[in-house]
This record gives sequence, C-alpha cells and structure tokens, in this order.
Amino acid sequence: MSTARRTAPGLRASAAALAALALGGCGIRSTPVPVDAGPAPSRASCTAPAVEDEGGPGDEGVRADVFLVCGGTVSAVERTVAPGGSGPDAEPGPEARLETARELLRELRRNPSRAEREAGFGSSVPGDLEIGGPGDGDPGEALRLSRDPGGLPSFALAQIVCTFTGTAAVGRDGSVVLGGPDRDGGGEPPLRYSCTDALRGSPEAAKTAGAPLP
Repeated sequence: MSTARRTAPGLRASAAALAALALGGCGIRSTPVPVDAGPAPSRASCTAPAVEDEGGPGDEGVRADVFLVCGGTVSAVERTVAPGGSGPDAEPGPEARLETARELLRELRRNPSRAEREAGFGSSVPGDLEIGGPGDGDPGEALRLSRDPGGLPSFALAQIVCTFTGTAAVGRDGSVVLGGPDRDGGGEPPLRYSCTDALRGSPEAAKTAGAPLP
C-alpha cells in the first residue's frame, strides 16, 4: 500500500508532461491568460463604388455627389440623376431649384445599391420625407421640409445639407437654407447650413449647425 501511495504523484506528473508534449506537437503554446487578438477586421471599406449608368443610350442624366452614411461619417458617392433646369453659370430660378432639390432628395431616400451596401454605405433619410419651396417671408433660396430639420436624425440632416451644397438646389454661396413645414406662415424660421469638414466628420453636429438668417 505504501508503494501505491508513493507512485500516485509520479503518475500525475507524467500525465501533465504528456499533455504538455501533446500541445507542443500541435504547435499550440499554452498561456496563463487569454490573448486579445483585437477586433475582427471590418468589411466596410467606405470607398465609393463606380457609378452605374442605369439608363439607355438616349436617356439624359448628370452625375451628382450624394452623401451617404459610412463609418460614423457622411461621404459622397456618385449617382446619375435627372438634369436640372439651368446651366452651371446661370442663377437657378425657383422651379429649377425645387426640381433639383426633389431629385436629390429622391436619391437620398433610395435604398443604396448592392455595391454601395457592400462598401458599408447606408442612408438615414426617412423614406417619406418631402421638400417644398420657400414659405411666406422666406428668402427665395429657402427650402421647406415636411419635418422640422431639428427633428430629423442628425445623420439625415448632414446628408441633406452636404448633398444640396453647391448644387442648383441652393443659392450662389453654396449654403443651404432649410426649414420645416410652413404651417400657414406660422412655422419655425429657416436656418442656414453649410457642409463643413466638421459636419462631414461628426454628423451629430448637424443639430446645432444651423445659423439664423440676418
């Protein structure tokens, strides 16, 4: 009985040694603590895919930058949209401005293409959002949304501001004058927005980006 008691520790040690050899033979090194290999690599590249021509040879269309959400920022992708009603050097009239704004808003409401989704792009703009011209007492370049800008998701507001900036939808200075429903002349006054680097990089800043009109 004394011999059995003396050999038990030896057996346990031999078993531990064999287990260590087995791990070594598999190329696995045991560690006393878990190893943090870092997060899994993201598949979102946020690289805008090449624009696809969806119309036929006789269809008219122009290329336009539409800002979508990707990686916590808003970035431009190129889309083919219906042409506006004025040339690049002409002052857009009210009808051309509203036509351009509605066409761009339709693009923002559209589901991203498969290539855009695979690159990580999405849109926060509500599918039922509409846009109209200036209300009573508004400047001519003002645009009125069917929802108050401050009530939109911040990413959606940043998308709209940056997509409209520099197009025939806005005035010559490139800034965007946006308001909510006119409500028979009793709506909130519109505010002026600019698509700055800060707004593109931190879309949540859109909530406080509007400046009162003089």
